[in-house]
Amino acid sequence: MKNINLVSIVLFSLSSSLVFAQYLSKNHLDESLNSIEKTMPLALNNSNLQSEKTINKHGVVSEKSRTMKDLEPVKSGVYKWDDYPVKFGKLRESRSIMEGTSPHFEYLEMHATTKFPGAEPSTAHANAEYEECIIVKEGKMEVTIEGISTILEAGGVILLMPQQMHFLANVGDTNLTYTVMKYKSKKKMNIERGVVAGGSLTINKDSLTFKRSKRGGGIAYFDRPTAMCERFEMHITQLDEKGPSHKPHAHEETEIIMVLSGKTEMTIDGKEYKASAGDFYFMDSQLFHGVRNATDETCSYFAFKWK
Repeated sequence: MKNINLVSIVLFSLSSSLVFAQYLSKNHLDESLNSIEKTMPLALNNSNLQSEKTINKHGVVSEKSRTMKDLEPVKSGVYKWDDYPVKFGKLRESRSIMEGTSPHFEYLEMHATTKFPGAEPSTAHANAEYEECIIVKEGKMEVTIEGISTILEAGGVILLMPQQMHFLANVGDTNLTYTVMKYKSKKKMNIERGVVAGGSLTINKDSLTFKRSKRGGGIAYFDRPTAMCERFEMHITQLDEKGPSHKPHAHEETEIIMVLSGKTEMTIDGKEYKASAGDFYFMDSQLFHGVRNATDETCSYFAFKWK
């Protein structure tokens, strides 16, 4: 009888141990799955996001494409300031303008940021494999690149090489608004080419020369190779009267026109568009296009193109 009771006790203990082990195993599995879900790349949870960003201990930003959704080519046409979705933050706001691919870029993204007075500077970082072109729309910016600081005002431009530590700050008493164009070429990045051509640039508008023309005038900013581009050219055009800047044409370079003042019209591949201050035109490579002043009031715009 005692032996039977002993066997029963042993069997009961083994059964309890198995149930407890199964309970622990299930809880451990649930915790593991929760942990994986929390730490898996966001691309698996949100197919609208295109890249996964990490910042190493040196502040270098590394981004890799996600496979959940392929980027579409940026569409030629007009991009209106009032249509940009706005995201609000602490003493700042940002506007998404465009994101996609182009004939020469496997990644092209543009956004505008406004920092209100007293806003924190951007976090110091370096882009591992992206180049940037930044245009100051309004206000006073202090840009620091590899420890060297420069003050830029409206019309100021930054051409920022990859792998350069940098940050931006509003050092004025009014809002600072700037546009960032971020891109990665389809061809292999060539840092040496960019360095030989002059490296990163910071340019104030008032340091450049305005040259008069029959239709108005213009300001040349740069025309040079970069780490991502065989050629990147940028200038401002001013038109004092109604009419075209030049005859409609096409070229290998993809081009963006950012309207600074006045009202403009544009023909792109046979379609008509209109744009005013803050709006952009995007013209794909080899598309026939031509820009015009829409009124007899002065208009001006940035034009930048690349290949």
